[in-house]
Amino acid sequence: MISVLLIEDDLDLAQTVMDYLQLETISCDHASNGAAGLNLLEQNYYDVLLLDLNLPRIDGLTVCERLRSEGSDIPVLMLTARDQLIDKQAGFAAGTDDYLVKPFELKELVMRIQALSRRRSGQTQLLRCGDLQMNLQQRQLSRADINLHLSPIGW
Repeated sequence: MISVLLIEDDLDLAQTVMDYLQLETISCDHASNGAAGLNLLEQNYYDVLLLDLNLPRIDGLTVCERLRSEGSDIPVLMLTARDQLIDKQAGFAAGTDDYLVKPFELKELVMRIQALSRRRSGQTQLLRCGDLQMNLQQRQLSRADINLHLSPIGW
């Protein structure tokens, strides 16, 4: 079963989406603001994140940027009424994997969730194993107080 987190402040829309996903046998948790969503993401595993842009407390772009900076590779599908190219550019720059403009067809949402759940995001920049950390963007490996800068060609 696919597990989804929906971070959406429109409670009517959130309930409609959750009811439809349940009919499609997709498990869905809900948070109504960015801070609550980040807390749920820390506590649970989800296959896909459905993320509104206009959220109270922490907006969707910041949530997405924070996840990517922390090394999360959860596929993110932004659900938003913002339909301008500049808005989509900002979403993809923040690390989203897909972008769906409101209003949308629920069947299309399910198809996109299913597609995203078959892969993890390729945007991971921070890998961790215990106290060992590798920042791919900065080409830096660290453990405790030791930092190593890696060559761009791997030598």
